Amino acid sequence: MARPNVEVERRNQILRATSTVIAVKGIRALRISDVADETGVSPGIIHYYFDNKDALIKNAFERNFERSLERRSAILHSQAPAKDKLLDLIDAYLPGDEETIEAWHVWAELWVEGLHDPELQKLNEQAYGQWRQIVASILTQGQQEGSIRVQSDPTMLANILASSLDGLALQVLVSSHEMTIDAMRQAGHEFVELVSV
Repeated sequence: MARPNVEVERRNQILRATSTVIAVKGIRALRISDVADETGVSPGIIHYYFDNKDALIKNAFERNFERSLERRSAILHSQAPAKDKLLDLIDAYLPGDEETIEAWHVWAELWVEGLHDPELQKLNEQAYGQWRQIVASILTQGQQEGSIRVQSDPTMLANILASSLDGLALQVLVSSHEMTIDAMRQAGHEFVELVSV
């Protein structure tokens, strides 16, 4: 059995810690020493793997997106009808467990800081473009199999669903009394019902 690569594992550990610090403190307040403390290493170790704070943050966002897709891999690669995939995907994105809540916090920070940072804007464009393509491909599948009756452009439908989920999740994260996790689930499922047969 192959030994795990210690450097790869250490790098991933640092990126996990960075996401945690971003979720708790935000990007502006993040310090390399915070990540070192969260990781249990010296700041020098962080600098060994990442040249500067910007590189650390960029890599943490990329890892956050990759982890998001990994956690939904079974849904994305299933042979289920598109409607079922969409419903499962919505449920998987509800900010209901610790890891998903942290991931949503990291995304919220990306969007806020991306308003002022062209590099984060590029990162958002990449990740969001890939996410949009994934959702659009499921909608295309549904149109082809006949379970999605609305024949609008799948990318436009993906934009509507993704932006709705994003907005609803932000309301859940700020503890809206009107927008609970159950209300978010209901709204997402209602969208799927509206476009389905």
